[in-house]
Amino acid sequence: MAEKLNVELREDFGKGASRRLRAESRIPAVLYGHGEAPLHLSLPGHDTALAARNPNALLELSLPDGAKHLALIKEIQRHPLKRSLNHLDLITVRKGEKVEVEIPVILDGEPVAPAAAFVELQTLTLLVDALNVPEQVEIDVEGTEDGFQVFAGDVTLPEGSELVSDVELLVASVALPRIEETEDEDSEEATEAAEEPAEEA
Repeated sequence: MAEKLNVELREDFGKGASRRLRAESRIPAVLYGHGEAPLHLSLPGHDTALAARNPNALLELSLPDGAKHLALIKEIQRHPLKRSLNHLDLITVRKGEKVEVEIPVILDGEPVAPAAAFVELQTLTLLVDALNVPEQVEIDVEGTEDGFQVFAGDVTLPEGSELVSDVELLVASVALPRIEETEDEDSEEATEAAEEPAEEA
């Protein structure tokens, strides 16, 4: 389901105008796609921040003149320290259209102890229905053991999705925890040094 946002057109541009918008708890954005002229928008800060928690959220943008646009978030620019939203790039989408999106990889279940599961690739690029973008790709690691690996071509994709990423990319693995030899060597050297008698002056 699309997240509904009431938006406004922006007429002032530049860093100063963007700062003034953010001071009013609004977020500057640009909507583009389908060969149409870009629309410079002002979005409601709180509602947009909630929607943007899902990076692939479908947005229904309502303009003051009654026009509506369906859009996906293409890029998010955040404040380097506060991590608040600074600017959004949005792309127009239509019913029945396919789009390429980055979908987060999530592990489900636990391997056999003491082995641990690792996500080797944080996202997979998929071709999906623009109006039905999956939130995540799940990989089942329940009961797996050391040496278990899942490559992109092995992943069970959400219904209606097509893999764009290279099929040979390693996505997840299961391995035994590593014991750092250097730490053991350091501790042994420290023990030996403590046991050696001190030299007389």
